[in-house]
Amino acid sequence: MDALPEKGVMAPDVIAPDQNGREFSPGDYRGKWLVLYFYPKDSTGGCTLEAGEFSVLKERFTLLGAVIAGVSRDTVESHKRFEQKQGLSITLLSDPGRLLHEAFGAWRMKRMYGRELMGAVRSTFLIAPDGTVAHVWPNVKAAGHAAAVLEKLGEFVHQSGKSGAGP
Repeated sequence: MDALPEKGVMAPDVIAPDQNGREFSPGDYRGKWLVLYFYPKDSTGGCTLEAGEFSVLKERFTLLGAVIAGVSRDTVESHKRFEQKQGLSITLLSDPGRLLHEAFGAWRMKRMYGRELMGAVRSTFLIAPDGTVAHVWPNVKAAGHAAAVLEKLGEFVHQSGKSGAGP
């Protein structure tokens, strides 16, 4: 699948293990905002930068009623090493079978070094407390992205007047 979920539709609810081996399901976070961001690979430049920025801003996301989860095809063990080495404070989901990637359209054709190939495309989804997709970033540049997501989340929260409300 290469179609991204559109704003207003129910977010796919696919279970994946986190860096501690615990099952994580987007549906378990109803009542909270959920930032689900997809990235290509642990411990690479852009992915480390993005995870670090989300970790630095995690407390501000929490104050707005949001949970952050990064998703890549790396293993649970790789995520645990990445978390520990970089001092990350966010949830990292392991999706080697691409179930989450495909459900969210984050596995699609991309250009790399002049060639077209299927792969993980850096994408982010802001899921509202009611489980619907509130906002989509289909092709993300790592630097500054976490701050842009925080700003958009703040807009939604301030429009509704409380952190637990939908868009």
